[in-house]
Amino acid sequence: MTKDSKKGRGIYLLLIFFIGIFLLSFSLGRYPIDPITLLKILFSRIITINKTWTDVMETVVFEIRLPRILGAVLVGAALSVSGVVYQSMFKNPLVSPDILGVSAGAAFGAALAIFFSFSSLGIQLSAFAFGLAGVALVYLISLRIKGDPITSLVIMGILVGSIFSSLTSLIKYLADTDSKLPAITFWLMGSLSGVNFKALSKVLLPMAVAFIPLYLLRWRLNVLSLSEEEAKSLGLDTRKLRALVILCSSLLTASAVSISGVIGWIGLVIPHVARMLVGSDHKVLLPASMLLGASYLLLVDNISRALTTVELPLGILTALIGAPFFIFLMLQKERF
Repeated sequence: MTKDSKKGRGIYLLLIFFIGIFLLSFSLGRYPIDPITLLKILFSRIITINKTWTDVMETVVFEIRLPRILGAVLVGAALSVSGVVYQSMFKNPLVSPDILGVSAGAAFGAALAIFFSFSSLGIQLSAFAFGLAGVALVYLISLRIKGDPITSLVIMGILVGSIFSSLTSLIKYLADTDSKLPAITFWLMGSLSGVNFKALSKVLLPMAVAFIPLYLLRWRLNVLSLSEEEAKSLGLDTRKLRALVILCSSLLTASAVSISGVIGWIGLVIPHVARMLVGSDHKVLLPASMLLGASYLLLVDNISRALTTVELPLGILTALIGAPFFIFLMLQKERF
Protein backbone atom coordinates (compact mmCIF):
# COMPACT_ATOMS: atom_id res chain seq x y z
CA MET A 1 0.00 0.00 0.00
CA THR A 2 1.42 3.38 -1.05
CA LYS A 3 1.82 6.33 1.29
CA ASP A 4 -0.97 8.30 -0.41
CA SER A 5 -3.37 5.36 -0.20
CA LYS A 6 -2.64 5.02 3.52
CA LYS A 7 -3.47 8.68 4.01
CA GLY A 8 -6.67 8.28 2.03
CA ARG A 9 -7.59 5.24 4.07
CA GLY A 10 -6.99 7.22 7.24
CA ILE A 11 -9.42 9.93 6.08
CA TYR A 12 -12.10 7.35 5.28
CA LEU A 13 -11.68 5.69 8.68
CA LEU A 14 -12.00 9.07 10.40
CA LEU A 15 -15.14 9.78 8.35
CA ILE A 16 -16.70 6.43 9.36
CA PHE A 17 -15.77 7.10 13.00
CA PHE A 18 -17.36 10.55 12.81
CA ILE A 19 -20.60 9.23 11.32
CA GLY A 20 -20.79 6.58 14.05
CA ILE A 21 -20.30 9.12 16.85
CA PHE A 22 -22.74 11.51 15.15
CA LEU A 23 -25.56 8.93 15.09
CA LEU A 24 -24.75 7.64 18.58
CA SER A 25 -25.07 11.16 19.98
CA PHE A 26 -28.79 11.24 19.13
CA SER A 27 -29.47 8.15 21.23
CA LEU A 28 -27.78 9.38 24.41
CA GLY A 29 -29.48 11.51 27.03
CA ARG A 30 -32.09 11.48 29.75
CA TYR A 31 -34.75 10.59 27.16
CA PRO A 32 -33.41 7.43 25.48
CA ILE A 33 -34.36 6.62 21.90
CA ASP A 34 -33.55 3.24 20.38
CA PRO A 35 -31.45 3.22 17.17
CA ILE A 36 -34.23 1.92 14.88
CA THR A 37 -36.70 4.59 16.02
CA LEU A 38 -33.95 7.20 15.74
CA LEU A 39 -33.22 6.31 12.11
CA LYS A 40 -36.93 6.39 11.28
CA ILE A 41 -37.26 9.86 12.84
CA LEU A 42 -34.21 11.18 10.98
CA PHE A 43 -35.25 9.78 7.60
CA SER A 44 -38.86 10.89 8.06
CA ARG A 45 -37.80 14.38 6.95
CA ILE A 46 -36.48 12.94 3.68
CA ILE A 47 -38.84 10.10 2.77
CA THR A 48 -42.36 9.11 3.80
CA ILE A 49 -42.31 6.68 6.75
CA ASN A 50 -45.20 5.31 8.78
CA LYS A 51 -45.05 7.17 12.10
CA THR A 52 -44.41 4.82 15.03
CA TRP A 53 -42.92 7.39 17.43
CA THR A 54 -44.37 10.13 19.61
CA ASP A 55 -44.25 13.87 18.98
CA VAL A 56 -42.08 14.21 22.07
CA MET A 57 -39.42 11.95 20.54
CA GLU A 58 -39.41 14.01 17.35
CA THR A 59 -39.09 17.24 19.34
CA VAL A 60 -36.18 15.83 21.37
CA VAL A 61 -34.32 14.76 18.22
CA PHE A 62 -34.81 17.83 16.04
CA GLU A 63 -35.24 20.69 18.50
CA ILE A 64 -32.93 19.71 21.37
CA ARG A 65 -30.28 17.21 20.28
CA LEU A 66 -29.76 18.15 16.63
CA PRO A 67 -28.67 21.79 17.24
CA ARG A 68 -26.42 20.70 20.11
CA ILE A 69 -24.81 17.97 18.00
CA LEU A 70 -24.30 20.34 15.07
CA GLY A 71 -22.81 22.87 17.49
CA ALA A 72 -20.31 20.29 18.77
CA VAL A 73 -19.37 19.39 15.18
CA LEU A 74 -18.80 23.02 14.17
CA VAL A 75 -16.91 24.01 17.32
CA GLY A 76 -14.70 20.91 17.36
CA ALA A 77 -13.87 21.23 13.66
CA ALA A 78 -13.21 24.98 13.87
CA LEU A 79 -10.87 24.78 16.87
CA SER A 80 -8.96 21.84 15.37
CA VAL A 81 -8.45 23.51 12.00
CA SER A 82 -7.34 26.72 13.73
CA GLY A 83 -4.85 24.75 15.80
CA VAL A 84 -3.39 23.07 12.72
CA VAL A 85 -2.81 26.27 10.76
CA TYR A 86 -1.45 28.18 13.76
CA GLN A 87 1.01 25.43 14.61
CA SER A 88 2.16 25.47 11.01
CA MET A 89 2.43 29.25 10.79
CA PHE A 90 4.26 29.65 14.11
CA LYS A 91 6.34 26.52 13.49
CA ASN A 92 5.60 25.49 17.06
CA PRO A 93 3.74 22.32 18.17
CA LEU A 94 2.74 23.99 21.47
CA VAL A 95 0.61 26.70 19.83
CA SER A 96 -3.17 26.68 20.28
CA PRO A 97 -5.96 28.79 18.67
CA ASP A 98 -6.01 31.27 21.56
CA ILE A 99 -2.35 32.27 21.09
CA LEU A 100 -3.33 35.68 19.64
CA GLY A 101 -5.84 36.57 22.33
CA VAL A 102 -9.06 35.63 20.54
CA SER A 103 -10.38 33.48 23.41
CA ALA A 104 -9.42 36.06 26.04
CA GLY A 105 -11.12 38.80 24.02
CA ALA A 106 -14.24 36.68 23.50
CA ALA A 107 -14.36 35.82 27.20
CA PHE A 108 -14.26 39.51 28.11
CA GLY A 109 -16.95 40.30 25.55
CA ALA A 110 -19.24 37.61 26.93
CA ALA A 111 -18.59 38.60 30.55
CA LEU A 112 -19.33 42.24 29.72
CA ALA A 113 -22.56 41.28 27.95
CA ILE A 114 -23.71 39.11 30.86
CA PHE A 115 -22.81 41.89 33.31
CA PHE A 116 -25.11 44.30 31.44
CA SER A 117 -27.88 41.67 31.11
CA PHE A 118 -27.71 41.27 27.33
CA SER A 119 -29.81 38.60 25.63
CA SER A 120 -28.30 35.28 24.54
CA LEU A 121 -27.83 36.67 21.05
CA GLY A 122 -26.21 39.79 22.48
CA ILE A 123 -23.77 37.68 24.49
CA GLN A 124 -22.87 35.68 21.37
CA LEU A 125 -22.32 38.79 19.24
CA SER A 126 -20.32 40.54 21.96
CA ALA A 127 -18.05 37.52 22.39
CA PHE A 128 -17.55 37.28 18.64
CA ALA A 129 -16.80 41.00 18.23
CA PHE A 130 -14.34 41.24 21.12
CA GLY A 131 -12.62 38.03 20.01
CA LEU A 132 -11.89 39.54 16.62
CA ALA A 133 -11.01 42.89 18.19
CA GLY A 134 -8.39 41.20 20.36
CA VAL A 135 -6.70 39.57 17.37
CA ALA A 136 -6.87 42.78 15.32
CA LEU A 137 -5.19 44.67 18.15
CA VAL A 138 -2.44 42.06 18.40
CA TYR A 139 -1.80 42.07 14.65
CA LEU A 140 -1.79 45.85 14.23
CA ILE A 141 0.59 46.44 17.14
CA SER A 142 2.92 43.63 16.01
CA LEU A 143 3.28 45.34 12.61
CA ARG A 144 4.90 48.32 14.35
CA ILE A 145 7.47 46.20 16.14
CA LYS A 146 10.79 45.66 14.43
CA GLY A 147 12.26 42.19 14.33
CA ASP A 148 10.91 38.70 13.72
CA PRO A 149 7.16 39.01 12.89
CA ILE A 150 6.35 35.61 14.41
CA THR A 151 7.96 36.48 17.73
CA SER A 152 6.21 39.86 17.75
CA LEU A 153 2.83 38.21 17.21
CA VAL A 154 3.37 35.72 20.04
CA ILE A 155 4.55 38.36 22.51
CA MET A 156 1.70 40.73 21.70
CA GLY A 157 -0.79 37.86 21.85
CA ILE A 158 0.34 37.04 25.38
CA LEU A 159 0.24 40.69 26.48
CA VAL A 160 -3.14 41.54 24.95
CA GLY A 161 -4.59 38.26 26.20
CA SER A 162 -3.37 39.12 29.69
CA ILE A 163 -5.08 42.52 29.52
CA PHE A 164 -8.40 40.97 28.45
CA SER A 165 -8.10 38.29 31.15
CA SER A 166 -7.56 40.99 33.76
CA LEU A 167 -10.60 42.90 32.51
CA THR A 168 -12.66 39.70 32.69
CA SER A 169 -11.52 39.21 36.30
CA LEU A 170 -12.57 42.79 37.04
CA ILE A 171 -16.03 42.14 35.60
CA LYS A 172 -16.34 38.99 37.74
CA TYR A 173 -15.28 40.96 40.83
CA LEU A 174 -17.95 43.61 40.18
CA ALA A 175 -20.69 41.17 39.13
CA ASP A 176 -23.63 40.28 41.33
CA THR A 177 -22.71 37.10 43.20
CA ASP A 178 -26.24 35.66 43.09
CA SER A 179 -26.92 35.76 39.36
CA LYS A 180 -24.30 37.43 37.14
CA LEU A 181 -21.16 35.84 38.58
CA PRO A 182 -22.41 32.22 38.28
CA ALA A 183 -23.54 32.89 34.69
CA ILE A 184 -20.14 34.35 33.75
CA THR A 185 -18.27 31.51 35.44
CA PHE A 186 -20.37 28.85 33.73
CA TRP A 187 -19.90 30.49 30.32
CA LEU A 188 -16.13 30.62 30.79
CA MET A 189 -16.03 26.87 31.52
CA GLY A 190 -17.63 26.04 28.16
CA SER A 191 -20.92 24.36 27.35
CA LEU A 192 -23.21 23.54 24.42
CA SER A 193 -26.39 23.39 26.49
CA GLY A 194 -27.64 26.75 25.21
CA VAL A 195 -26.94 26.15 21.52
CA ASN A 196 -29.96 26.46 19.22
CA PHE A 197 -30.57 26.92 15.50
CA LYS A 198 -30.68 30.71 15.88
CA ALA A 199 -27.20 30.74 17.41
CA LEU A 200 -25.86 28.34 14.79
CA SER A 201 -27.24 30.47 11.95
CA LYS A 202 -25.12 33.40 13.14
CA VAL A 203 -21.83 31.51 12.89
CA LEU A 204 -22.35 29.39 9.77
CA LEU A 205 -21.45 32.16 7.35
CA PRO A 206 -18.25 33.38 9.09
CA MET A 207 -17.11 29.78 9.59
CA ALA A 208 -17.67 28.98 5.92
CA VAL A 209 -15.94 32.21 4.83
CA ALA A 210 -12.97 31.30 7.02
CA PHE A 211 -12.71 27.59 6.26
CA ILE A 212 -13.00 27.67 2.46
CA PRO A 213 -9.83 29.76 1.83
CA LEU A 214 -7.85 27.65 4.30
CA TYR A 215 -8.99 24.45 2.60
CA LEU A 216 -8.26 25.75 -0.90
CA LEU A 217 -4.81 27.02 0.11
CA ARG A 218 -3.93 24.11 2.39
CA TRP A 219 -1.00 23.09 0.17
CA ARG A 220 0.59 26.51 0.81
CA LEU A 221 0.58 25.83 4.53
CA ASN A 222 3.27 23.22 3.85
CA VAL A 223 5.46 26.00 2.44
CA LEU A 224 4.57 28.36 5.28
CA SER A 225 6.02 25.87 7.74
CA LEU A 226 9.44 26.39 6.11
CA SER A 227 11.79 29.19 7.11
CA GLU A 228 11.04 32.73 5.96
CA GLU A 229 13.86 32.68 3.40
CA GLU A 230 12.87 29.30 1.94
CA ALA A 231 9.24 30.33 1.60
CA LYS A 232 10.17 33.56 -0.18
CA SER A 233 12.53 31.71 -2.50
CA LEU A 234 9.54 29.64 -3.64
CA GLY A 235 7.70 32.82 -4.59
CA LEU A 236 5.36 32.88 -1.59
CA ASP A 237 4.33 36.24 -0.14
CA THR A 238 4.55 35.19 3.50
CA ARG A 239 3.17 38.45 4.88
CA LYS A 240 -0.07 38.28 2.89
CA LEU A 241 -0.50 34.56 3.53
CA ARG A 242 0.15 35.03 7.23
CA ALA A 243 -2.45 37.80 7.39
CA LEU A 244 -4.99 35.59 5.60
CA VAL A 245 -4.27 32.66 7.94
CA ILE A 246 -4.66 34.86 11.01
CA LEU A 247 -7.92 36.34 9.71
CA CYS A 248 -9.46 32.96 8.83
CA SER A 249 -8.30 31.22 12.00
CA SER A 250 -9.52 34.10 14.15
CA LEU A 251 -12.93 33.98 12.46
CA LEU A 252 -13.16 30.24 13.13
CA THR A 253 -12.09 30.53 16.76
CA ALA A 254 -14.21 33.60 17.55
CA SER A 255 -17.26 31.96 15.96
CA ALA A 256 -16.71 28.75 17.94
CA VAL A 257 -16.11 30.47 21.27
CA SER A 258 -19.13 32.74 20.81
CA ILE A 259 -21.54 29.78 20.92
CA SER A 260 -19.72 27.37 23.23
CA GLY A 261 -17.69 29.45 25.65
CA VAL A 262 -14.03 28.74 26.24
CA ILE A 263 -13.17 25.10 25.48
CA GLY A 264 -9.46 24.46 25.64
CA TRP A 265 -7.05 21.75 24.50
CA ILE A 266 -8.91 20.76 21.32
CA GLY A 267 -6.86 23.01 19.05
CA LEU A 268 -3.67 21.94 20.81
CA VAL A 269 -4.01 18.16 21.08
CA ILE A 270 -6.15 17.14 18.08
CA PRO A 271 -3.66 18.39 15.42
CA HIS A 272 -0.96 16.18 16.99
CA VAL A 273 -3.22 13.13 16.90
CA ALA A 274 -4.12 13.88 13.29
CA ARG A 275 -0.42 14.10 12.35
CA MET A 276 0.17 10.73 13.97
CA LEU A 277 -2.59 9.26 11.79
CA VAL A 278 -2.11 10.91 8.38
CA GLY A 279 1.23 12.74 8.50
CA SER A 280 2.12 16.44 8.17
CA ASP A 281 0.90 17.12 4.63
CA HIS A 282 -1.82 19.75 5.05
CA LYS A 283 -3.68 18.44 2.01
CA VAL A 284 -4.89 15.58 4.20
CA LEU A 285 -3.99 16.95 7.64
CA LEU A 286 -6.56 19.74 7.46
CA PRO A 287 -9.62 17.55 6.66
CA ALA A 288 -8.35 14.87 9.05
CA SER A 289 -8.11 17.40 11.89
CA MET A 290 -11.58 18.70 11.06
CA LEU A 291 -13.14 15.22 11.27
CA LEU A 292 -11.17 14.24 14.35
CA GLY A 293 -11.94 17.50 16.18
CA ALA A 294 -15.66 17.20 15.44
CA SER A 295 -15.71 13.57 16.58
CA TYR A 296 -13.72 14.35 19.74
CA LEU A 297 -15.97 17.18 20.92
CA LEU A 298 -19.06 15.10 20.14
CA LEU A 299 -17.63 12.31 22.27
CA VAL A 300 -16.75 14.67 25.13
CA ASP A 301 -20.20 16.28 24.98
CA ASN A 302 -21.81 12.82 25.13
CA ILE A 303 -19.76 12.07 28.24
CA SER A 304 -20.81 15.41 29.70
CA ARG A 305 -24.49 14.63 29.19
CA ALA A 306 -24.42 10.97 30.23
CA LEU A 307 -21.78 10.70 32.96
CA THR A 308 -23.75 12.30 35.80
CA THR A 309 -27.19 13.74 36.45
CA VAL A 310 -25.62 17.22 36.45
CA GLU A 311 -24.05 18.27 33.14
CA LEU A 312 -20.30 18.82 33.41
CA PRO A 313 -18.72 21.86 31.71
CA LEU A 314 -16.89 20.86 28.54
CA GLY A 315 -13.81 22.92 29.38
CA ILE A 316 -13.22 20.80 32.47
CA LEU A 317 -13.54 17.51 30.60
CA THR A 318 -11.33 18.55 27.67
CA ALA A 319 -8.64 19.64 30.13
CA LEU A 320 -8.88 16.41 32.16
CA ILE A 321 -8.55 14.36 28.97
CA GLY A 322 -6.25 16.61 26.95
CA ALA A 323 -3.60 17.47 29.54
CA PRO A 324 -2.62 13.87 30.44
CA PHE A 325 -2.62 12.92 26.77
CA PHE A 326 -0.39 15.87 25.91
CA ILE A 327 1.99 14.85 28.69
CA PHE A 328 2.20 11.47 26.97
CA LEU A 329 2.97 13.18 23.66
CA MET A 330 5.67 15.30 25.26
CA LEU A 331 7.31 12.16 26.64
CA GLN A 332 7.30 10.72 23.13
CA LYS A 333 9.60 13.39 21.69
CA GLU A 334 10.01 11.61 18.41
CA ARG A 335 6.38 12.30 17.69
CA PHE A 336 7.04 16.01 17.28
